[in-house]
Amino acid sequence: MPFDGIGSWAPVALSSDLPPGTVIPAWTSVGPIALWRSQSGRATASSDRCPHRGMRLSHGFVRGEALSCIYHGWSYSLSGGCIRIPAHPDLVPPETIRVAVQQVEDAGGILWVAVGQPATQPPQLGEFTPLRSLTVETDVAAIEAAAGAEIDANSLIRLPELPWIALLLAPQEKHTLILLMIETDRGPADRLAASRIVESLRRAAEERQKESAR
Repeated sequence: MPFDGIGSWAPVALSSDLPPGTVIPAWTSVGPIALWRSQSGRATASSDRCPHRGMRLSHGFVRGEALSCIYHGWSYSLSGGCIRIPAHPDLVPPETIRVAVQQVEDAGGILWVAVGQPATQPPQLGEFTPLRSLTVETDVAAIEAAAGAEIDANSLIRLPELPWIALLLAPQEKHTLILLMIETDRGPADRLAASRIVESLRRAAEERQKESAR
């Protein structure tokens, strides 16, 4: 499966889904992550568990260049080290208190997270630009069946009769993330049509999944 193994890049969100000062949950094949962007605009993927009590950091908040846990406010830097413990404001946290971080690349309007140590940069999707993201409660096979096409080496499905539309797929723990892509020079009418088409495809894929489970 493309982008599903060690030494690869996983598409996890549109860049526009993560404005400065926000954090959202995301997922790669090595587990859940807290995907956040500092106030200065740098995107980071941190392990989604605070070392203190195990609270999900994706439920937390961003202040300046740090991600803070919503439970007791422990704060972590862009490199993963704990930099503040509110209950002990004069304490310099030990370097051993840290969360794992994964490399993030913001390329072509898509946020890519490194799984392991990729030997190359994220793929260039050239003529396509991202339009929107949506979650489908199915596996990749159901989406391929609904689209009438197979995923390629770049994790793209190109719709056979509408080659100006492509679906960038990212398998998640229990569902699939679709990043809807269209040719860069397409106008507002085509953008609206593409959005409607992918919604219909989502319904068809979810119906196929239900049927296969019966």
